[in-house]
Amino acid sequence: MNPQTVVSHILQTDAFSNWLGIKVISLEEGSSKIEMTIRPEMMNGLGIVHGGIAFAFADSAFAFACNNRNNLSVALDNAINYLKPIHTGDVITAVATEIHNGKSTGLYQVSITNQHNQVVAIFKGTCFRTGKPVVK
Repeated sequence: MNPQTVVSHILQTDAFSNWLGIKVISLEEGSSKIEMTIRPEMMNGLGIVHGGIAFAFADSAFAFACNNRNNLSVALDNAINYLKPIHTGDVITAVATEIHNGKSTGLYQVSITNQHNQVVAIFKGTCFRTGKPVVK
């Protein structure tokens, strides 16, 4: 099954990724590239994007990359480093790259950049592969 079919299936019921306004730019086995625009309701009390928004955005890229072979995969561990602030109106892009594709686990790195091609955050995630299909 091709990656686009799997991710389209996920997005049909992924209310949070849809609320974020995520657009899928490209998909290949084990990788994904997504984009979204930062809205005012995503800001924290300090005038920068809430860290949970950036984390969730990276987590979606991670999920699309590790599930797109149609092997249901769930997060085991993940972490993020915030490098630059993200502001209202910024257009951010996340690229998830597969580092390891094992039988039961996978390791991914997600780089988030802004519209100026500045890296604003780096996310790393490890998934567990259940062996069940995402799309039956």
